[in-house]
Amino acid sequence: MTNIKIGFIGFGSMAMAIAEGLIKFNAVSAHNIHACAKHHDKLKINVDKLGISACFDAKTVISNCDIIIPAIMPSIAEEVLKPLSDDLCGKMVVSIMHGILFDKLEELLPGSHHISTLPNTPVKVGEGILICENKHSLSGNELNLFREVFEKIAIIEFVDEKALSVAGTISGCAPAFTAIYIEALADAGVEFGLTRETAYRLASKMIAGTGKLSLESQLHPGMLKDAVCSPGGTTIRGIAALEKNAFRGTVISAIEAIEE
Repeated sequence: MTNIKIGFIGFGSMAMAIAEGLIKFNAVSAHNIHACAKHHDKLKINVDKLGISACFDAKTVISNCDIIIPAIMPSIAEEVLKPLSDDLCGKMVVSIMHGILFDKLEELLPGSHHISTLPNTPVKVGEGILICENKHSLSGNELNLFREVFEKIAIIEFVDEKALSVAGTISGCAPAFTAIYIEALADAGVEFGLTRETAYRLASKMIAGTGKLSLESQLHPGMLKDAVCSPGGTTIRGIAALEKNAFRGTVISAIEAIEE
């Protein structure tokens, strides 16, 4: 683990979030992370902040690293990766390209040992989710290494291909919904006298704490809700108002809008 080397082909926002999380939580040393990108000047600015190495091309990244993370737009996956298929043969590849699943990776990178994943931005703070396609070509040892590295920054969930999209939507898109919820709660707090900073802090910690309580207790969400709702109390009145405004239906509609 101390000497494992990770290389990024492409270094956009998600790749940066993963790199920051890996460094912050001591999964990989900064000097053992390499990256390349189309615009080298911009790449150099971003990697210098983290202390990782900027490479001029993907072949250099591949030759220097044990785990390769293609972090490019799916629309250019074939253009970028097909010329690298020989270099990636026998390499461990962890794809974060949305919609590029096992069969496509087999076509693009025959002979590589690959897994298709969908991370979310909280990997940056060690509280991420990494959705993984059940079908992959990692060996047993490679799968153990994959878990050892990425479980430091994320919960790893394996799902079937048919459920991969919605799992990625819930974990990858819902942070934006949750950010709006935090903002709305804070607006209400400010309306009734809280400072903006305090309102944001309280709303954010409430969400973090509720999520942790749900994971650790493994109680049904309804039970967590009921535990806060006294008969005739303030919380149940708030829930009634949410339900009258189709709170649950609105959330479901947002997921349907993405998936349809």
